[in-house]
Amino acid sequence: MKKLTGLFLFCAMVLAGNIAWAQDSQGYKIGDKASDFKLLNVDGSWVSLNGLKDAKGAIVIFSCNTCPYVVAYEDRMIELHNKYAAMGYPLIAINSNDDKVSPGDSFDKMKERAKEKKFPFAYVYDKTQEVIKAYGGTRTPHVYILNKEGNDFVVKYIGAIDNNYQDAAAVTERYVENAMDDIMNGRKVATQTTKAIGCTIKWTKKAE
Repeated sequence: MKKLTGLFLFCAMVLAGNIAWAQDSQGYKIGDKASDFKLLNVDGSWVSLNGLKDAKGAIVIFSCNTCPYVVAYEDRMIELHNKYAAMGYPLIAINSNDDKVSPGDSFDKMKERAKEKKFPFAYVYDKTQEVIKAYGGTRTPHVYILNKEGNDFVVKYIGAIDNNYQDAAAVTERYVENAMDDIMNGRKVATQTTKAIGCTIKWTKKAE
């Protein structure tokens, strides 16, 4: 009986821990104020939300080098930055993958990829993974559109870039562009969340 009671308590503790972890890992929701961050860019500069000059918001995308979904979207990410940065919404790509788990996502490899693709946007490294934990990102690419309201960056859209990662010409729903159109016209974003499709985050393994 004592053994059964002990087992029950152990299971209850594990379940409680999992629930707490799940709650903590949910990250930002629509309407939340995003905390500022300060991350190293591939050009050696430091990038923060509050450091964005004349920004009205930002298109934050959790990204990396190695995910085929990201590779398929890179040209579209460049187009989004080129279209919206001039309107005050620059794209910031954040790589949160642990380079010990995924060596192809090291900072040196990020610099190589950015040079190869001539990224016009900031490509920064979330080495501690604190930023993605705060946001609740789970995939690459995973988009968070932020709109600046006063001194706050408020989350307006979370999800995918569009509805066809394989073929840009076959896209029928441009989620990010539709959300940006709503924001820039002062409307409530019609589709605030979609399911991010892509690769899982390469989390740092806990020391044994």
